[in-house]
Amino acid sequence: MLVSFIFVIFIFLSMIAVIVIKGLPGLNWKMLTQTPKSGYYIGGEGGILNAILGSLYLAVGATLLAALISVPVVLFINVYLKKDSWFAMLVRFSFDVLWGIPSIVYGAFGFAVMIFFHVRASLLGAIITVAILEFPIISRVADGILKLVPVELKEVSLSLGATRFETSFKVILKQAAPGILTALLIGFGRGVSDAASVLFTAGYTDSLPTSLLRPVATLPLAIFFQLGTPFAEVQQRGYTAALILILIIFAISGLSRILSKRFHEHILR
Repeated sequence: MLVSFIFVIFIFLSMIAVIVIKGLPGLNWKMLTQTPKSGYYIGGEGGILNAILGSLYLAVGATLLAALISVPVVLFINVYLKKDSWFAMLVRFSFDVLWGIPSIVYGAFGFAVMIFFHVRASLLGAIITVAILEFPIISRVADGILKLVPVELKEVSLSLGATRFETSFKVILKQAAPGILTALLIGFGRGVSDAASVLFTAGYTDSLPTSLLRPVATLPLAIFFQLGTPFAEVQQRGYTAALILILIIFAISGLSRILSKRFHEHILR
């Protein structure tokens, strides 16, 4: 057990150290506030504001869309269905299978659907594809949280005359709020950092995202493209983009813990 603990900490610190050492020298105000200028990809001036904003727009939109589907589904199978319901087991099995599918498959699926509907690579196409990617993650985590809600709460609520709909959203959802929030932030973290699912669906542009129907830059693709160039200065910017992505993930994790503690104050024990 001690060896496993040391191994996990070693991998975590090593990864952070490598990205910080390689990316920190390139982190400056221009990188955060400017879009790529002429000659940026051969060492010219500019920054990755387009990719930062694109990633945030994409992840927020995809997480909201996934939440609109996930939360009602998990409430339904936990409040409306019996524990041994075959339909609930089938839905949970689907969550597990979808979670295990590689993200590049989601990208290929989204790309095929976009071609069928004659939609070009865009922020909207990427949001829908990443939402499908996040859906099983958010659903499975939220489902596990709802299973921990005491059954007595549901029974008391129903015995007092509340409908199942009222019980779902006014009792169960409120009780599970910290866990649901954590599920959403886990989905957000996956959405903001995934490259394969947006490789064919988001496109890439040096412009700021201004429309759902236009291509959008993302940090994972910025890392991918910049590390693939033969220019050392551009490669360093790729590591800087990776550092910014890690900082976003840290901020999400910190926000998750703060909000979870606040929601825990309202939980019945």
